[in-house]
Amino acid sequence: MNLLSDDYFYLKAKYKGFRSRASYKLLEINDKFRVFKNGQIVVDLGASPGGWSQIASKKVGQNGKVIAIDKAYISPFKEKNIEIVNRDIFDEELANFIIANFKIIDVLISDCAPNISGDYNRDHSIQISLANRALDLSEKLLKENGCFVCKTFQGSEHQDFIRRMKETFKDVKLFKPKASRKKSAEIYVIGKDLITTENKNAEE
Repeated sequence: MNLLSDDYFYLKAKYKGFRSRASYKLLEINDKFRVFKNGQIVVDLGASPGGWSQIASKKVGQNGKVIAIDKAYISPFKEKNIEIVNRDIFDEELANFIIANFKIIDVLISDCAPNISGDYNRDHSIQISLANRALDLSEKLLKENGCFVCKTFQGSEHQDFIRRMKETFKDVKLFKPKASRKKSAEIYVIGKDLITTENKNAEE
């Protein structure tokens, strides 16, 4: 079997007990960019079925917590440090709910994606709207110097999103994991060191 074939990561995830092949995407991202630390609080947007939450859970340890958020059903986890929140990411009260129940967070991750229609321009536009919503929430929820990981689709609106990322984080990187399907247009954006209003004012 080709070790980098699409089936390889699916079978490996199944063997290891991960809920999706996407788990290996986040593992690669963390290996390269050191997203997680022990004891952190992490929000996983669009978490279903839970593959990313499983990885985040392992990386933050029992002293940390992962809040897995999705409007779709998520099966209960055996990991005790994952809490499921069944809400739409576009819920206007979501940020207030998270702050009230979990306080400010260290990391926000989003592997949100639209149901693929076959119309790439439409799918790309929806994907960017999901990414922008995740970025909105990161600005409200992350601690100073917090970290953000988000899936995007390459296309006409991508550069505008990257421009906004660079206005929000000091360090912005793009990365396509080996676990991504070869034909996929997805690319992950990693933002480190959130720029707060105070930081912006100081620079001005």
